[in-house]
Amino acid sequence: MSPDPTHSSARNPDSERSLLGKTDWKQTPSSELNKDSSSTDHLNRGDKEEAGKQARVQEKSEAPQAVKIERRQTLEHHLRASPTDLDAYLELAHIYRNENRPADARRILKQAREVFPEDESVLWEYEEAVLARSLQQLREVAEISQRLNTNEIDRELQRSENDWACRRIEVCQSRLARNPMLDDLRLSLGEAMHDAGRYEDAIHELSCVLEKDQHSPHAYLLQGRCYLQLGKTIEAMSALRAVALRRAVVAPAKIRVLALQLLISHAHRTGVTQTLALYQEQLARAEKESLENENPA
Repeated sequence: MSPDPTHSSARNPDSERSLLGKTDWKQTPSSELNKDSSSTDHLNRGDKEEAGKQARVQEKSEAPQAVKIERRQTLEHHLRASPTDLDAYLELAHIYRNENRPADARRILKQAREVFPEDESVLWEYEEAVLARSLQQLREVAEISQRLNTNEIDRELQRSENDWACRRIEVCQSRLARNPMLDDLRLSLGEAMHDAGRYEDAIHELSCVLEKDQHSPHAYLLQGRCYLQLGKTIEAMSALRAVALRRAVVAPAKIRVLALQLLISHAHRTGVTQTLALYQEQLARAEKESLENENPA
């Protein structure tokens, strides 16, 4: 069976945007869960051929629903007869992701992994489908909890939040085992461990990127939050000050705002007025800079 010409499975997984970046799930629009990585437009592709592939994928996503349903059914039948067609697996998973059906995408990709256990693209897409399903469930439960305030719903929401954190931990650890040089995944792993209540583990993982200027502000911020949860105030203040006041590596304004808010909150609780004035002054500057960055002239 010839693959749909609008679908391309050629990609470099490690360069693609992942749902691992969607740590703030409350602000993640549902449309983000539908995106298969082969259909995104964020890849660093400069040549005309790759740009053309992106345009064709976009055209496919806008095809009439009846056409997409027919194509999905055709692929399902085809794979039962020809279970070694890699492109068909990836295309079908892509369709399911676009239909906001990550559980079905996960099912198809699990089958593909059994046939192609060494294929990196299949593993990557499977991991993304697992993340998408976990995040979808969390959002669904959160929406219900806004309408129904019961102990059962609260327990289910807690379970869903834990599952989302655990799935992120699993995927991060798997990808880092395959490529230990992916420093940005250390941040995602640290944040997931924080969300799972594994504060000591998070601090350890984040220590690996403290010397990386690009990642150190976020790493220090996460470490500060973990130390606060552990009741280690001195270590927490040291980490947060490294974010807010360090001159050698100036943190992005948004990250400085978060660190300074935590420092100010602690200063209020402890009555340390000398540093409170400094933190408030720095916060005003950081908030102004952040606003300017969001709304450039």
